[in-house]
Amino acid sequence: MTHNNQTYYDDFAGWYENERGKGYHALIDQLELNIIRPLAADKDVLEVGCGTGLLMKELTQATRSIKGIDISEQMLEKAKARGLDVRQGVAEELPYADNSFDLVYSFKVLAHVEKIKEAMNEMNRVLRPGGYLVAEFYNALSIRHLAKVLGGPGNISADRTEADVFCRWDTPKQVRSYIPHGTLFHGFKGVRVFTPAATAHKIPVVAPLLAKAEHWALHSPLSAFGGFLVAVSQKM
Repeated sequence: MTHNNQTYYDDFAGWYENERGKGYHALIDQLELNIIRPLAADKDVLEVGCGTGLLMKELTQATRSIKGIDISEQMLEKAKARGLDVRQGVAEELPYADNSFDLVYSFKVLAHVEKIKEAMNEMNRVLRPGGYLVAEFYNALSIRHLAKVLGGPGNISADRTEADVFCRWDTPKQVRSYIPHGTLFHGFKGVRVFTPAATAHKIPVVAPLLAKAEHWALHSPLSAFGGFLVAVSQKM
């Protein structure tokens, strides 16, 4: 199947924020922000695949500077409306000079990049020595993967589903193989370890218990089973 990531995300832009800011999606954002906030303080930061800029907006006051890049013009229009410094581009060819940032992070994007090693090397290239690379992947060893296999692709717009974009599911071992040479791998953080389906966070009694469990699991030995597997490494 031929995939056009730009068209996919342009279509997704209209639906992207429908459920953001509450329930499951708000929890995922909080967990991801918990990983990068300590690394972003007073730093020059780049988000690869910034979408509409929701995470960038949360980090703006803490950073020295923050920039974003995304493939989708429609997503970027919403980010620009938030006053954010964003531009169009792809992860495999970042339009920034070597050694430009102290933190480069990417969430929910790299699983949709076919040339993953090129993208990881590019993210590492624009990092300064000592800077952190935070890269999230879809984990083949997770409840989320099992749920996707059983439930099939979900809708992202009125006439498009998740099957219309390239998607790769990696094991932790495979993710380790993508870490660029010359970087120190610090380990994994696990986002969405216990949640069987996003709808579970709409159940009043279950939602707070799941949220508490997910916050605990983020830095726990169970992090390697996170549906979103976040690799943290540092450029030497």
